[in-house]
Amino acid sequence: MKPLTYKGVTKSYGSHQALDRLDFTVHPGQIFGFVGGNGAGKTTALRIAAGVLAADQGAVYWGDSPVGRPEAARFGYMPEERGLYPKMTVAKQLLYLGRLHGQSTAQARSAMTRWTRRLGIDAHHDKPIDTLSLGNQQRVQLAAALIHDPDVLILDEPFSGLDPSAVDDMSEVLREKAAQGVPVLFSSHQLDLVERLCDRVGVIAAGRLAAEGSLDELRAPRTGHSLYLEVEGAPPGWPEGTPAVASYRPDAAGVLVELADGHTENDLLAEAVRHGTVRALNRRRPTLTELFRDLVDPAKDGTPA
Repeated sequence: MKPLTYKGVTKSYGSHQALDRLDFTVHPGQIFGFVGGNGAGKTTALRIAAGVLAADQGAVYWGDSPVGRPEAARFGYMPEERGLYPKMTVAKQLLYLGRLHGQSTAQARSAMTRWTRRLGIDAHHDKPIDTLSLGNQQRVQLAAALIHDPDVLILDEPFSGLDPSAVDDMSEVLREKAAQGVPVLFSSHQLDLVERLCDRVGVIAAGRLAAEGSLDELRAPRTGHSLYLEVEGAPPGWPEGTPAVASYRPDAAGVLVELADGHTENDLLAEAVRHGTVRALNRRRPTLTELFRDLVDPAKDGTPA
């Protein structure tokens, strides 16, 4: 298997710059989550990787080769605007797409049977797409992306509108494909799901990559002195004025504290026991949602303030 690499990918629509020198790599066997606000450039970036759009500058590479028609034919692509024929039955749709990818009729039928059974939609073979629920249409769309056993998987908002059971099924399939060495790249607004599922995350804002790395790498600059503290009986306004505290904000039953330089947890604990009973003191790892706010809109970040 080969990596999928963005190298200086830039794209504009008239005066609007959708992507600005995008650089990152999705390695074989890796699940990469692509997150950003509406209009940040996620869909444009995925369409370029899938060969649907051309970059103005830079390119997406599969291994050492820029992605062109032959390379894109080996990719599985699930667009945000679902590309199924609404009046065609599930079976005919998937057989047609398998044949379009060069499979024989027998190969396409075998793949169709395998994936519809795997995704729990085998009872719907003879039903037109537009008669299915949104969740089952999503499952058919994923089967369409997988029908030709792709070497790269690119999915735009694949979990949108799915119930928890369907989310679990789709997550399991993505993990299985990654375990087979397939690079998996998907976008999502569901940051808790990205946090659970992905090996690496890219945060895009206004067409630029604001941050990229594993969750531990993204958290590292923001976890050095952040603590959750819960003190029963503390007076109102505490820990305002405490030397060990650089900043704080309420959180749940306690406060999130940023330690002042030169101070440790022990300094904070010594102050806390003088003001009440310490019920909790632990180092806090920011969620992906908090990291996202911090990176995309620092004025609304989730760090102590």
